[in-house]
Amino acid sequence: MIKIPVYLMPGLAASSTIFEHIKLPEDSFEIFYLEWFLPLDKESIEAYAFRMTKEIKHENPVLIGVSFGGIVVQEMALQIKTRKVIIVSSVKSNAELPLRMKIAKSTKAYKMIPTQLISNIDALAKYAFGENVVTRRLKMYEKYLQIRDKKYLDWAIENVILWRRSVPDEKVIHIHGDSDAVFPIKHIKNSIVVKGATHVLVIMKYKWLNENLPKLILNNEDDKSKT
Repeated sequence: MIKIPVYLMPGLAASSTIFEHIKLPEDSFEIFYLEWFLPLDKESIEAYAFRMTKEIKHENPVLIGVSFGGIVVQEMALQIKTRKVIIVSSVKSNAELPLRMKIAKSTKAYKMIPTQLISNIDALAKYAFGENVVTRRLKMYEKYLQIRDKKYLDWAIENVILWRRSVPDEKVIHIHGDSDAVFPIKHIKNSIVVKGATHVLVIMKYKWLNENLPKLILNNEDDKSKT
């Protein structure tokens, strides 16, 4: 049996270690991990996504992206043929961005974020995961948030806020927590809602993902619970 290739793209500043608990049936799926690399000077998200497609070594893959990684895999899917695109704790268009990000876009306030300081793990966790660090989670965040380069952080934050897509791709499967503080559920349409999940859904609700991802990849999703 030919296995379905599944490529996993982590969220902003995170490494693929956030997927350490994601397990799919090995007789049907083969998992591959994508990692962030540094953007070029003034590189567009489209150009970056094109470079990321060069890491895809299989035809017709499944792309799964978390948070900003969800935005990037949607851009990648415009450039290569995919079997499925699944986003987790992310957005399908700029209409789903929260008001504070829309205001940051209009005022260019995002340019004033001191990214040289958010390499501090406490502050970086707040931007990447949407919550303040508590002591018991500090080691976890240090483990997962490994991309702390200022050039990358400036580029990533700007490209979330300035993302130009205004019309969602209806084929994208969207999994979202109802307690997500980065992208609040009230702005999200047509998603599979995971109760009690925050922006770190991929870490804290991995059992739900392990149970449901195979069905979402293989089925037509006619039975999805949407909001």
